[in-house]
Amino acid sequence: MTNNKPKVILAFSGGLDTSYCAKYLAEDKGMEVYAVAVNTGGFSAEESEKIAQRATQLGIEHFEMLDCTNQYYAECVKYLIFGNVLRNQTYPLSVSAERMFQALAIAEYAKKQDAKYVAHGSTGAGNDQVRFDLAFQILIPDVEIITPIRDLQLSREAEIEYLQKHGIQDNWEKAAYSINQGLWGTSVGGKETLTSHLPLPEEAYPSPLKDNSEQVVTLHFEKGELKGVDDQTFENPVDAINTLQKIASVYAIGRDIHVGDTIIGIKGRVGFEAAAPLIIIKAHHTLEKHVLTKWQQYWKEQLGNWYGMLLHEGQFLDPVMRNIETFLADTQTTVTGKVHVQLQPYRFEIQGITSDYDLMQAKFGHYGEMNREWSGEDVKGFTKILGNAHKIYHSVNK
Repeated sequence: MTNNKPKVILAFSGGLDTSYCAKYLAEDKGMEVYAVAVNTGGFSAEESEKIAQRATQLGIEHFEMLDCTNQYYAECVKYLIFGNVLRNQTYPLSVSAERMFQALAIAEYAKKQDAKYVAHGSTGAGNDQVRFDLAFQILIPDVEIITPIRDLQLSREAEIEYLQKHGIQDNWEKAAYSINQGLWGTSVGGKETLTSHLPLPEEAYPSPLKDNSEQVVTLHFEKGELKGVDDQTFENPVDAINTLQKIASVYAIGRDIHVGDTIIGIKGRVGFEAAAPLIIIKAHHTLEKHVLTKWQQYWKEQLGNWYGMLLHEGQFLDPVMRNIETFLADTQTTVTGKVHVQLQPYRFEIQGITSDYDLMQAKFGHYGEMNREWSGEDVKGFTKILGNAHKIYHSVNK
């Protein structure tokens, strides 16, 4: 017999919202649900199995786990490192970056399945609704987007009641803190982040302090990419990032609270922990200070900030992003060397770098100590010419 039910691709996480969506689309809308979870580096084998079990519990016949971690690194995270991107000089774009790639993966899956409908569980109050909608409208413009939680304005209690009515019994009590984990960091939301003054308590962070000692790790960069940690070398930078995360997370490094402007115009506050991302960005930036020119660094900072801004606001598919990526990649030719980092409880310190491209090691002189390529008279003449424009201005505008 031919199945005449309309096919819908559901972005599925196994949480309350997407569980409601799966049951609602099947029972109330009579649709054939294809639930798709997308791993961007945050799911362990156990967590992946738990999501698959939830799909079975909900009666979903078509479930698939897509792993796009390597694509996520190669097409996004790599450029966040190249650009030393920290949103508002604080946040390494942990969630906003990965949401775009989850949306892209769902869109591509919908194309392969020739689906006419796609659904996600976003509410009407956050950034993710915009990111998913934008990706779907651009990549699969003929596919209708269904958003039950947003459109029905459902409360958590209403969702739980609906699932229980359909025989889905589970502990749906809301966790004290909302945790979103991926390759490039973990976000933490809770009652404190809804205020402007309260800090997150120790128990809110998923990586508690386990080591009170100190140690030095050496990061090996090749053309801007992390390819080694201490004596280990990696062909895939994803493995290097995960290795560093495992080493540094026991020190509870990389915690902070980010305050920023959401896409929809309101202020938002979120906690995060990102040991490996923050260490990598700081180490990479320090190496660049040694091997790049002043103006390379200046324009990288401008374009890196724009890249992070556009990515955060769901503009990853704008062609200007490819232009910025080309520039950032081109600046990394000489960003090769070792960075030595001391790890301590709750903090880290960059000790220094070694690189064949280190411009400090040039023969021309040592700052504040010795010049070998110019004389005092050269500096006098240089300074006189340098000040001409200012002298003219101040002579006219006394």
